[in-house]
Amino acid sequence: MALKARHPYKRRLGTSLSEINITPFVDVMLVLLVIFMVTAPMIQSGISVNLPQAETDSTPAEEGLTLTITKDKYIHIENSVINQFLLEQKLKEYFYGKEKKIVFIRADESLPYGFVMRILDISKKAGVEITGLITRPIEPEEKK
Repeated sequence: MALKARHPYKRRLGTSLSEINITPFVDVMLVLLVIFMVTAPMIQSGISVNLPQAETDSTPAEEGLTLTITKDKYIHIENSVINQFLLEQKLKEYFYGKEKKIVFIRADESLPYGFVMRILDISKKAGVEITGLITRPIEPEEKK
């Protein structure tokens, strides 16, 4: 009886590959994870605003529209810049058909109090039900 020599490197015709190599998939996922970890902090900051400090936590508990007001009195809604005279119209357009009308204001601390109050008044006229002010926490060395 003669033994047939089998070649371990030759595949028989008609057989399928039963194991999938996941190494390239894992490599791609790790690269994407690193990219998201690097870009995530940049997404939050967006427009540079020097927020006032407060001891209470000012993280919004609900979803809403964030208005960012720079020290030059520019009002940013999402990716557009508008002036205060168009704010009421833009807010009405944004909240049309929405049941919850919530606005969070990120205002630079060097802005005059009266200007921020004008923006709050405009948002109330536009039908905004809840308005919140976003602050940053007090640094440990500044606490009394």
